[in-house]
Amino acid sequence: MSGAAVGRDLVVDHAWRSLAEGRPVLVEGPAGIGKTAVHRSLLATAGRAGWLVLACAPTESESALPFAALADLLAPLAGRVPELPAPQRAALAGVLLAGEVTQPVDERTVGVATASLLATAATSTTATAATGTAATTATGTAATTGVAGAATAAGLAAATGVAGDGAGPSVPRLLVAVDDAPWLDPPSERALRFAVRRLTPGVAVLVTARAERAGVDPAPLGIDHGATGGRLDRIALGPLGVGALHHVLRTETGTALPRPLLVRIAEEAGGNPLLAIELARAVLRMPQLPAPGADLPAAPSLRRLVADRVAALPPDTRHAIRLAALSGVPALAALVRAGVSPTAFDAAEEAGLVAVAGEAVAFTHPVYAAAVRDDVPPGVRRRLHRLLADTAYDPDERARQLARCVSAPDPRAAAEIAAAAVRQRARGAPETAAGLYDTAARLLPPGTPEEFARWRLAAAECRFDSGDYPAAKVAADLAAEELTGPARAEALLLRAVVAWSSDEPPEAARLAAERALEAAPASSTLAGRIHAHLSLFRDAPEPACRDAQAAVALLAASPQDRPVHAAALLLLFFNEVRAGLPARTDLLERALVLEGEDPSWLAGIVPAAWWKAVDEHGRARDRLSRMLARAVARGDEPSQHELLCHLGESELLAGRYSAAAAHIAAARELGEQYGSDSAGEHWLDGLLRAYRGQVAHASRIAEDGLRRAAELDDRWRRRIFAQLAGFAALTGGRLPEAARYYGELAATVDALGLVEPIAQRFEPDWLEACVGTGDLATAAEALDRLTVRHRRLPRPWTTLGLARSRVLLAGALGRDPSDALAELAAARAEVPADVLPLDRARCLLVAGVAYRRVRRRREAREALTTAALEFEALGAAALAGRARAEADRMGGRPAAPRQLTGTEREVARLAATGLTNRVIADTLFISPKTVEANLARIYRKLGIASRAELGAVMARADGEG
Repeated sequence: MSGAAVGRDLVVDHAWRSLAEGRPVLVEGPAGIGKTAVHRSLLATAGRAGWLVLACAPTESESALPFAALADLLAPLAGRVPELPAPQRAALAGVLLAGEVTQPVDERTVGVATASLLATAATSTTATAATGTAATTATGTAATTGVAGAATAAGLAAATGVAGDGAGPSVPRLLVAVDDAPWLDPPSERALRFAVRRLTPGVAVLVTARAERAGVDPAPLGIDHGATGGRLDRIALGPLGVGALHHVLRTETGTALPRPLLVRIAEEAGGNPLLAIELARAVLRMPQLPAPGADLPAAPSLRRLVADRVAALPPDTRHAIRLAALSGVPALAALVRAGVSPTAFDAAEEAGLVAVAGEAVAFTHPVYAAAVRDDVPPGVRRRLHRLLADTAYDPDERARQLARCVSAPDPRAAAEIAAAAVRQRARGAPETAAGLYDTAARLLPPGTPEEFARWRLAAAECRFDSGDYPAAKVAADLAAEELTGPARAEALLLRAVVAWSSDEPPEAARLAAERALEAAPASSTLAGRIHAHLSLFRDAPEPACRDAQAAVALLAASPQDRPVHAAALLLLFFNEVRAGLPARTDLLERALVLEGEDPSWLAGIVPAAWWKAVDEHGRARDRLSRMLARAVARGDEPSQHELLCHLGESELLAGRYSAAAAHIAAARELGEQYGSDSAGEHWLDGLLRAYRGQVAHASRIAEDGLRRAAELDDRWRRRIFAQLAGFAALTGGRLPEAARYYGELAATVDALGLVEPIAQRFEPDWLEACVGTGDLATAAEALDRLTVRHRRLPRPWTTLGLARSRVLLAGALGRDPSDALAELAAARAEVPADVLPLDRARCLLVAGVAYRRVRRRREAREALTTAALEFEALGAAALAGRARAEADRMGGRPAAPRQLTGTEREVARLAATGLTNRVIADTLFISPKTVEANLARIYRKLGIASRAELGAVMARADGEG
């Protein structure tokens, strides 16, 4: 068919306006309706406008060729690949066949590399457009349509991690275009789906898709969801009128048909231009044109019409186009090797079925190739596939043809197909590799158990690597049934990993791993790897420790298991702490040396979790950020989701609520995109809302989480959401409810044997709730638990929590709180202001209430006012309101620093601005020791213990003065 979009001017104009506005466009309709003509017209329009056009037009035969479409689309950008990070360069080298692939490529890395490459092109061409540089010409697939390209005005924020400036979408100057998207090969589809999902509105996307009923099927590449979904312009192509069909038929057949016959053809074809062309050609093959009222050539379908036309071709031409239709990418030289004469295509070219340009042989419409394939009898098809296999130079093409023609056991064919699977897996096409591995295993003769097991396991692993967890589950279960011995253990271990990675109940992973251990040879490295996984899958610390110890012992002498050995050391360290044993940080240091630059997914989080637990938030943040950068570079979205959640928690503890909110939002968006378990981000969101005073919302999140925990019998969910429910109730003043939730949490922890629940710090809040309800016996129990935890592992949060708790309990028992208040002041002074700002402010709140009750009004007002200021600086609205309310209960004016001397006031003013003692000394022409002496008197007079408190007091005094 001609590329001219006859009769589609209004559609093309409408689609172009949408693309120019940055809206994605989907053109859909039945086969032959003219989608490709519209697509080509829009590419030409973009080229004339100076856009950079990246296009591909996959066909049915190419859908089995991994990355065929993506290679076509990215070919114009091949020169920019060296600008990418090393893992992404390696990934695209395999896609573009631009170099040797020395290590297996994760398919997800290809998606990230695609997004990054588009971002790089977008950024650089935006600069070119801004400076008025002349447009450059895109080669490759886009060049075949005569399209030139120049610049784009937007980058890919999600791929680069840089958000837009909020000024609104730029005018697009980059077009990503896919014709007939349903024929994309699966690896290309996933990579483009990943990249398109992250395109900014300034990059235009054009997609065409076959659809019998427009608007019913999901849009290709997910452009009807996420950021692009609300802006998608979905255009349904309708039938052409008689006038437009007249021009089409005259161009395609070289004949102007009589108007009455033209009208009848238009009616019979339903306005479908391709069907009208085939009907017109069938009419023109008749001895004479049908008379008015006579029947037109009968054909039940477009494919039948094409088949009839093919049947009229000479035998050598039918043979040639059958071979072309069954080839992956038809090339004249390959077909000549298969015995085809170059002149055999002449008749097919004259009939408008194929076009031969140089070495390329292409069908003029996908329907033609499909109709030819459908008309090949099964026996003939197998013989033709064999002929193509025997004459193919490319080993991957030969393997694909062998897979389609060999049905009986054939060890040589199986070995070739398995070798192709290895290559496709290395290129980052695990789904394609999985099918090849399965075929290779099927073709093995009896008596080859080792190869059969290896290929069956590889097929299951590839399905897991591709992210198809349901298929991986089925494949692993099947392998476990078919295999015996160590191979069965490997299959069951994979089954456990699939369960852990998907939404199966937590026990599923543990049970599968225990079955794997039963099948593994005792004292083997395989058993060691299974023990390491079990240490992760077990929630109770003591059995987890036993598994980790076994893994460490079995893997110590196995260099190839070094990553898992490092993970086992980390899990042993972590679970020993959870079991209440002393923290053996030497295990942590050994593991950090052993793991190298790429931590194992099994326990890579452990060091950061430990540093969070001991309030070394900077170290935790640094490790998590490095791991996140690597996960982004690989396109590992599950790991990104987990790391974002941990970063969110770390920032919450550090009092950086805006950063925490950004991480939690990113985790939520990522989880929604790939369907992850959302418990972690919901829990963090609930905590953040409780901190910010949105207590009712936080309580609803906690209730939903506890309900889901009960449904799944998930003890981890039960613990985190019980803690959230308790904190939300405490913050909302519902003290009996808070005490109940914290009591249930303590019982759950004890039942599990979790002596040190590292990530949960609930005893001070439990004690506060119990004191508020008058349950002093339980409050004393909570204090004892906290005392033991602090004695076993002193941390900033236990230091502050213990001091705060002792003040609360002393007041509730009617004792003099002076010693406890002095301890509290010392604890606040010991913990830096940027380590646990919320906990430090809560200490001031408790101290202020205690001072007020013993009628030390000045200290009470200073503590409560400073607490309110610190809460407000954090954004902890509910606690700030409570501190203000406690201060208001005393009445009168707050104390001011008026009792300071002139020199003390000057020192206080400068110190409150953050100047060092040396700078203050130079400014006031006094010695640093004099500055220190003045600050000591200032702190004593104002009842404060830090410069942060001094800043709050001076700010208030300035506001009142």
